Amino acid sequence: MKHLRLALAVVALVAAGGRPALAHPHFQKTIVVKLPSGAEVTLTYNTTPANEMRAAEVKVGTFVTPRRPLVKLSSELKAGTLTIAAGEYTLGVVKNGDNDWTMALYPGAIERGVTPDPAKMIKLDSTYSSAQGKAEHMLIDITPGVGRFEGKAVLTLHFGTMFLAAALS
Repeated sequence: MKHLRLALAVVALVAAGGRPALAHPHFQKTIVVKLPSGAEVTLTYNTTPANEMRAAEVKVGTFVTPRRPLVKLSSELKAGTLTIAAGEYTLGVVKNGDNDWTMALYPGAIERGVTPDPAKMIKLDSTYSSAQGKAEHMLIDITPGVGRFEGKAVLTLHFGTMFLAAALS
């Protein structure tokens, strides 16, 4: 009887598409970068599928942080005209309008379901583009800058077709 059930399960599986349904994995990632200034930046985040339909529903002015990625600064850091104190920040984006977003930091780790105080947000001098290809899962990194950010370390966030970059030095 056990063998018959197993055989029926295999036949049903093949008829349904041939592959068993597996849980979609999410990976915990940590990136540590030592900047030319000597400051160390640690990025910690969990990969998540890029759900641009959810992004389209966000109200203008809202701080959004998919899976609450963290940025830890070992020392004070210049970001454009801003000076950001050493410490831990939640990385996110603020919707300015359709196809217009700004990268932002929020002091500390934001707990799930908590609405951050907009007065505490640190909006970074950032660029937004939808022409950098598509990231099926959120990607965060620090890379050498190009164009306007040439010669600087740049924090990048790629989510679907949304690509943001902000200079950190």
